[in-house]
Amino acid sequence: QVQLVESGGGLVQAGGSLRLSCAASGRSTFSINAMGWYRQAPGEQRELVATISRDHSTNYADSVKGRFTLSRDNAKNTVYLQMNSLKPEDTAVYYCNAWVTVAYTTTNVWGQGTQVTVSS
Repeated sequence: QVQLVESGGGLVQAGGSLRLSCAASGRSTFSINAMGWYRQAPGEQRELVATISRDHSTNYADSVKGRFTLSRDNAKNTVYLQMNSLKPEDTAVYYCNAWVTVAYTTTNVWGQGTQVTVSS
């Protein structure tokens, strides 16, 4: 079974920066396909922030384009979300997501979430 472990959340003032990390680990041999970050604010539905394919093609929500940068290190099975010019509306729990293949079976895996709070 593959797990996603997130880190890097916290409290920051508007205009500040944070960097989230998400590392995949497991006992079995596995490969990571697309990875990404989603977020969920209180009372809201979970929404896409950004995704990245194994060949590093990226896709961003309009609300974060130009401010957030998603990258990955395939050798470390890790994805990074650099968040700059943060706004109070970026406040949410951020969840890492990955499509993981183990023994020819592909499943969708979620991390436990990390809180990002941006104060005005």
